Amino acid sequence: MNKKTKLFLIIASVAIIFYGFQRTNDRLFEISKNLSIFSSVYKEIDLNYVDEVKPGELMKTGIDAMLGSLDPYTNYIPESSMEDFRIMTTGEYGGIGTLISKRKDHVLITEVYEGFGAHQAGLMAGDKVYKVDGISINSKSNDEVSEALKGQAGTFVTLTIQRENEEKMRDIKIERQKIKINEVPYYGVIENKVGYIKLTSFTFDCAQAVKNAFVELKSKHQIESLVLDLRGNGGGVLGEAVNIVNLFVPKGTKIVETKGRIKESNFIYKTQFNPIDETIPLIVLVDEFSASASEIVAGSIQDSDRGIVIGETTFGKGLVQQTRDLDYNTKIKFTVAKYYTPSGRCIQKLDYSNKENGRATVFADSSLSKFKTKNGREVIDGRGVEPDIKVEPGFYSNLTASVVTNDVVFNYATRYRLKNNNVASAKEFVLSDKDFNDFTTFALSQEFEYKTATEETYKKLLEVAEKEKYFSEAEFTALHNKIKPNKEEDLLRYKNELIEILESEIASRYYYQKGRVEVSFKRDPFIKTALETLANKALYNKTLMPN
Repeated sequence: MNKKTKLFLIIASVAIIFYGFQRTNDRLFEISKNLSIFSSVYKEIDLNYVDEVKPGELMKTGIDAMLGSLDPYTNYIPESSMEDFRIMTTGEYGGIGTLISKRKDHVLITEVYEGFGAHQAGLMAGDKVYKVDGISINSKSNDEVSEALKGQAGTFVTLTIQRENEEKMRDIKIERQKIKINEVPYYGVIENKVGYIKLTSFTFDCAQAVKNAFVELKSKHQIESLVLDLRGNGGGVLGEAVNIVNLFVPKGTKIVETKGRIKESNFIYKTQFNPIDETIPLIVLVDEFSASASEIVAGSIQDSDRGIVIGETTFGKGLVQQTRDLDYNTKIKFTVAKYYTPSGRCIQKLDYSNKENGRATVFADSSLSKFKTKNGREVIDGRGVEPDIKVEPGFYSNLTASVVTNDVVFNYATRYRLKNNNVASAKEFVLSDKDFNDFTTFALSQEFEYKTATEETYKKLLEVAEKEKYFSEAEFTALHNKIKPNKEEDLLRYKNELIEILESEIASRYYYQKGRVEVSFKRDPFIKTALETLANKALYNKTLMPN
């Protein structure tokens, strides 16, 4: 038995003894037995497996498998992932401020964050990076390149790039800075004194960012209503959700309650401060990707009848996680409780305690309960947050999906930016018919394939017809000729949705993240529904009152 195996067995034995003081004899025996089995398996694999194993990797695999049997939010965080964990919770890292995507022999800059090192050095979306500090990145993964770009603020990194309209590569020296991912990438006025705040994540201090934006909108623009956009927001720090709701409801209001297996996990969160505005008409936008802390905000606003929730049914994550420090600079993040909105409902959709074939099940409809909001409106649990007013999201054609995933739209926007130094403001920017015709010409010169929904249905019909002997080669060939994709015709057929995506991508090249948000105002069905609801005071008030 080698030294590392002996050390592991000693640690396991001590852990068993220490742990046993806190457990009943039966439970102690069960734990002791299984730890002994586990250490024996670990020892035998380490000593006798055909290839030499890496103890750290082997142990992590075992831990991940164990935690994976619980729920997807319970995770072991090794020392190598601590920086990623810190970035996730704080939104801060040292780097140049870009998003990248690996290609065969280069890295493509897909987005540049306004105001940071890459932007200040003149880097643009669409630039191709071939070397980092003189070292080729041809064989490196996306993660490896990302790590090479990161570093302590104040240090420098040199990128060897090539821009589409330039024949030769050139070096750009960029100073790394402390990058703070802006959890409020945009706030402003949509129209008619309707304020708008986009919140993308619940990192530490994001409530202060929302508060600052709201105060400025009230003082500088005298807004008379507010749209808080939580679409695509996967959540984060629970306390930040409480503080955001606190901006709109009285001090001492119950926002959320957590309940777990142990007493320490049971807690009622109430607002701690006086609100900024208790009466301003409020809309909260959500979609199927709004989760966790986003659902706490939307659910508590809905339960207190303080505002109207508009959009799609949310993700349905009603679980609370905590992190604990472990030895050797590692952590464990694990689920400790479920949370309940003020009406008493838990919006958790999946039941991880009852799995079928290893997959969590959706709570049965018969197990769901109904609850009442402050004004007596009926809401249910177990299904995420159901919006007060539903919005059907737009669905894009297979053609549009193909030109996006094959970088046809991205590459056209790159060419457009290099040809046009300036465009109208994002709110006013409209892609002209001339520009769209130019795009179709460009798209037809690019390689992309797609199948229409009609063609996919045709293939299923063909299979059934052959089985049931209704197949006629001549008739089916004639039908297929009528429905098979025609790129030129389909580019015109789906013009409206293509223009929507083109305007967003092009606006981002001039106005960055803010541009993407502002250009969407004129076409976004969620925004349109919010504006219509706020403009109709009778509808707004009726929605908040029981039938």
